[in-house]
Amino acid sequence: MYLTQRHTEIIQLAKDEGRVLVDDLAAHFGVTPQTIRKDLNDLCEQRLLTRIHGGALFPSGIENMEYEARRKIALIEKEAIGKAAARLIPDHASLFVNIGTTTEAVGKALLDHTGLMVITNNINVANMMRVYPSIEVVIAGGVVRGSDGGIVGEAAVDFIKQFKVDYAVIGASAIDHDGALLDFDFREVKVAQAIIANARHVILVSDSTKFERTAPVRIGHLSQVDTFITDRCDLPAIRRICGEAEVVLVETAVAE
Repeated sequence: MYLTQRHTEIIQLAKDEGRVLVDDLAAHFGVTPQTIRKDLNDLCEQRLLTRIHGGALFPSGIENMEYEARRKIALIEKEAIGKAAARLIPDHASLFVNIGTTTEAVGKALLDHTGLMVITNNINVANMMRVYPSIEVVIAGGVVRGSDGGIVGEAAVDFIKQFKVDYAVIGASAIDHDGALLDFDFREVKVAQAIIANARHVILVSDSTKFERTAPVRIGHLSQVDTFITDRCDLPAIRRICGEAEVVLVETAVAE
């Protein structure tokens, strides 16, 4: 397919931002939403973008998108999810906080808590929380990924296994419609699995765009968590899994 100048610019915007929306693109290029929808459909047919409701994502089937791009996706939703998760965690609790931009939003929302012991393999979380004297930060050892400050590998897994905490806050790069929790880096998955196994209450935090993505490595299953916090869940299959497994589903958009 021949790529027009507008197609090329749309791809670059999607790469920079992680996600593009029909209405925003129509305003940006001064064309109708119908024209943009056709552009997106053409680009998605060529697998240059991945279609979502109201827009498209930069494709990330085997490689995760850049950290800064991920941070920009669903910023408002992530902030609300972070606050909802923080409300579940009392003062003087022990917890794991895993790698991810949504888990970082939870860390930010926890800064007004006191007496927390936070064990993390996320350098960004550790750096954000370490300056608060009422929060004790314990950081895992292992290989540091330059792309996002995540600590992964067997050393991190062995470190995590030393603890048994009250809460775990985990994320996922994608959630399949059968409830599978997916990620891109098998080393990160090993750490996430250790975190799930060594927490009394597991909180999954993920915005709804993760239902529209895919990733190749399986972390586990939605039924393994205790609470799932998202902005909205419109998938009957996911709701059924939560109901059958007694997973508490919290939708922040509905709560507002």
